[in-house]
Amino acid sequence: MSPAARIMEIDCIRGIAIILMVIFHTVFDLAYFYNWPIDYLQGFWYYQGKAAAILFMLISGISTTLSRSSMRRGLTVFGAGMLITAATYYYNPTMYIQFGILHLLGFSMFIAPWTTRLPVLLLTSTAIIFLLAGNVVADLTTASPWLLPLGIKPVNFASLDYYPLLPYLGIIFFGIAIGKMLYSSKQSLWPSALTNNFACGLRYLGRHSLLIYLIHQPILLAILFLFLS
Repeated sequence: MSPAARIMEIDCIRGIAIILMVIFHTVFDLAYFYNWPIDYLQGFWYYQGKAAAILFMLISGISTTLSRSSMRRGLTVFGAGMLITAATYYYNPTMYIQFGILHLLGFSMFIAPWTTRLPVLLLTSTAIIFLLAGNVVADLTTASPWLLPLGIKPVNFASLDYYPLLPYLGIIFFGIAIGKMLYSSKQSLWPSALTNNFACGLRYLGRHSLLIYLIHQPILLAILFLFLS
């Protein structure tokens, strides 16, 4: 979608997700690289990070009902995910990202020409099945790494970021269902009067979310190095 045709609230909510993500990664960096006593694996910071990820998934699902180039964008996002895989493998081969949120979002965009044709009731039912199936496979292990995208992990698996299709594709399906229900006319639901400086800032972040995702960690690490090293 062109900037003029983009739906304001979707970019704003994606901008909020970006801010939440940057905050969580700042907390992660402080704990992981500088040994600050911050527990990001449970409690407030854990759920704050998950909230950012879930917002990205829901907005991605909604956006696929509006886009005419979901497959091309899906390949771009999945390719960005593979760049993250290569970079994190270079940094830490024991914890590198094999199927993170960019892989998940890219895959969901690539199959969008088929999933967006499904009726809302079927999408919702499928979403629930994926969420339930995610709980079933969560504790399963295998000797093969090829089932990682489905949520079935090798023994002693560890990763800096892991969002398998089960259950998280279910959240994206919920987003697609929401998009079909709320945006069948492809028009914004927010009054134009809400377009103020704050909203414009969020929209800017939302429009450039992939670029920000790719560059924010090096920038964060550089800033922390300057102030804490």
